[in-house]
Amino acid sequence: MTHLTGKTALVLGGSRGIGAAIVERLSADGAATTFTYASSGDAAAVLARATGATAIKADSADRGAVAQVIADLPRLDILVICAGALALGDPLEIEPAAVDHLIDVNIRGPYHAAIDGARAMAGGGRIIVIGSVNGDRMPFPGGAAYAMTKSAVQGMVRGLARDFGAKGITVNAVQPGPVDTDMNPGDGPMAEMMHSFMAIKRHARPAEIAGMVAYLASDEAAIVTGAMHTIDGGFGA
Repeated sequence: MTHLTGKTALVLGGSRGIGAAIVERLSADGAATTFTYASSGDAAAVLARATGATAIKADSADRGAVAQVIADLPRLDILVICAGALALGDPLEIEPAAVDHLIDVNIRGPYHAAIDGARAMAGGGRIIVIGSVNGDRMPFPGGAAYAMTKSAVQGMVRGLARDFGAKGITVNAVQPGPVDTDMNPGDGPMAEMMHSFMAIKRHARPAEIAGMVAYLASDEAAIVTGAMHTIDGGFGA
């Protein structure tokens, strides 16, 4: 598949899990792809060699670092904001610093990255934010702060879609349910509970999320904007 040939893509948080699958898919579809990583240097190097993508160390919570990555690109057609943080726990006991970190990575970082990305794009760009079905539904205790950040992503996407529409830039969210990654393995301790909420009782594969991203990045999705694209096996049904 080469329908992204001639396009330049940046994936923020692309060294592992869903992000790595997105790097693999965009590269396979022909996009010249750059991705960032914060601490997984070895995984980033392996992925870069396998895909031909360029790996850059940059913390997605560092506004200046991300802005510099974007500024250094010769052009930008597709921006995928995949970096995310997770913290679960009793809201009466969870450390305030952990909540602040969630806000920095899951809200502040994506907002500023989207703005900087839009400035760098010519007409017809694509901004895709990886959110979560928990922005719509939080069916178990301990996830209030995380769900708050993913609901904030929804408002951001809707608003920026209107702000950037005149430039032909689309802004969308992809909202996975449980996905088989190191953070949330398909055979992990919470798997049975999560599957009990689902119509299709398994974790998604990262490549399945990447497929949704690839569609939204394509010319076929030029009229799709301001939308939440849930891919969760019926978790939120």
